Amino acid sequence: MKITDHIQKSEGKTLFSFEILPPLKGQNIQSIFENIDPLMDFKPPFIDVTYHREEYDYHELPNGFLEKRVTRKRPGTVGICAAVQNRYGVDAVPHILCGGFTKEDTENFLIDLGFLGIDNVVALRGDAVKSETYFRPEKNGHVYAEELVKQIVAMNQGKYLDDNLKNSAQTDFCIGVAGYPEKHMEAPSFESDLHFLKKKIKNGAHYIVTQMFFDNKKFFEFEAKCRAAGIEVPIIPGLKPLATKKQLNLIPHRFKVDLPDDLVMEVVKCKDDKAVRQVGIEWCVAQSKELVQKAAPVLHFYSMGKSDNIAAVAREIF
Repeated sequence: MKITDHIQKSEGKTLFSFEILPPLKGQNIQSIFENIDPLMDFKPPFIDVTYHREEYDYHELPNGFLEKRVTRKRPGTVGICAAVQNRYGVDAVPHILCGGFTKEDTENFLIDLGFLGIDNVVALRGDAVKSETYFRPEKNGHVYAEELVKQIVAMNQGKYLDDNLKNSAQTDFCIGVAGYPEKHMEAPSFESDLHFLKKKIKNGAHYIVTQMFFDNKKFFEFEAKCRAAGIEVPIIPGLKPLATKKQLNLIPHRFKVDLPDDLVMEVVKCKDDKAVRQVGIEWCVAQSKELVQKAAPVLHFYSMGKSDNIAAVAREIF
């Protein structure tokens, strides 16, 4: 079922969903199931599965030259989606990136998803790989997520890259895109970021899921500006409970989001990460309750491979 249909079917009740990471290469899927199992009590209608693109390593050869090698540390998004849908009977939502994909790669990826009965995708540009300062698209790949959305919409209309195909089957994907309440890290201004978000919706995206945030005021301001700009699709807030002191520095650095002073000071006062975890749960519960009161269609949690604190939050809300 499409995400938009899940939201409509809920008749105003806030739904619960979460995002998982593929396991590291060499690990089996049981680690994924162990983190999903405790969260199934809260009846998620869908589960997002991230995609992690290749990385590059350089190895010195005997002659002194460097050889560029491609490695994938987290393979298996399509396989995990199939396993999730088969085991739990809920919709799996794969992330699909511009980075690391040619347009033909994208088309083949979408064909495979269609064969598996997957109805939803989240279209993202993706980040630069570690060896690059700035994002670089593949040759004959997409530069921006808005272009990726257009290709998915074209396939929904039965239009493939090969114009000579006759009687092409139409796909039927519901398309999600990312929104940034504190603007994308590379955007020169919030207004420009909103401009490009609007283009993604104009090109055919059906809903928005936001980057994590820790101050609900920023989400409500973002939502209001989207509505004022004519964006009418559902906007799903993304949440993450803090769990360690290390995240005080890690999250702002990696995700370019602010942590409220009150939250920071509460964490600083904690003697250990067990205490931090409890502060993070309580803060996230308060965020969640307010978002439910304001009729958020879904609360979407970023698990980062751990589910115990998300389950603790969900027990207070759902």
